[in-house]
Order: sequence, then C-alpha cells, then structure tokens
Amino acid sequence: MNNENRNDEAVSPVIATILMVAITVVLAGVLYVWASSLAEGNTDGDLTLYVFDAEDAGGDVTTGTDDNLVRVTMTQGSAVNWASVSVKISVNNGAPITCDRDSGDGVDTDCKLVEFGDSTDSEWTIGDGVTIVENGQDLCTAGATCGIEVTITNVREGNTMDESSTVAQ
Repeated sequence: MNNENRNDEAVSPVIATILMVAITVVLAGVLYVWASSLAEGNTDGDLTLYVFDAEDAGGDVTTGTDDNLVRVTMTQGSAVNWASVSVKISVNNGAPITCDRDSGDGVDTDCKLVEFGDSTDSEWTIGDGVTIVENGQDLCTAGATCGIEVTITNVREGNTMDESSTVAQ
C-alpha cells in the first residue's frame, strides 16, 4: 500500500505569502492614486475654508415682526462678493428661508440681513457680519427659545461655505 500524501495542486506557503504581499502593494498603490485624484479634483488648486460664527443677536424675542435673531460673523476665509452669497435660515428645523441683504432693492423676504463691520465695500470679509432680522414675519415668538440653523452658500461656485447654528431667545 502506498501511503503518500500528494497534492500536486497545493500552493507552497512561500508562494502564497509572496502573492499576498504583491496584492497588498498593488491595492495600496491603487488606493493612493484614487485618493490623490479625489483631493486634486475637489480643490482645483485653490482651497479656501470659511468659518462663520453665529450667536444670539441679543435683546428679547417679542411678538413683533422685526426682532433681531442672529449675528453671523466671518472669522476665516477670503473675501467673497455679496452678489455671490446666499444666506438661509431654518427656525426650529422648519423649511429654509432665504434672507435678503438690506440693500434697499425692494425685495421682500421674511428675514433680512443687516450688515455690520465694513459696509462700504461689496465684499464679506473677516470681521464683517450680518444681523439676521425678522422682516414682517414673527419667525420666533415671544418667550420661546428658537433653534436657528444658518446656511451660507456661494451661489456662483455652487457650494456651501458654512453651516452654523445657535439659539435665539
């Protein structure tokens, strides 16, 4: 009787280890190239990060329709032209409302943006900001605490510059 254990199809442990290392190296290279191309594609060589701080505008919220709700200040980023900026708020997780910059253009929205800081130019720069004010609508009622989320978008670039939230009371 022949008691030979022969398995002609078995792969030796050395060859299996070499194959595993080769596959790992190839996958690492593919992931590196993929990640690099994603990073380049998203920045277009000109990455600008914006930071805006939102805080309660101070004063009590009333049953009136002209309460100051939130102050938003740019604390990081390059100057952006006001014509490129859209500011929306959501009060207590409600539908987003677009706020208009108080530019005297006759546009009637439920909230308006009153600029502070350097209001002599047409740009929003570091240190400049806006107070978001009710404009004919009681968005946050007297005695209530309103959670307000502010979304600032660059409409020309088509990207969200910042999302901040605060409480108005």
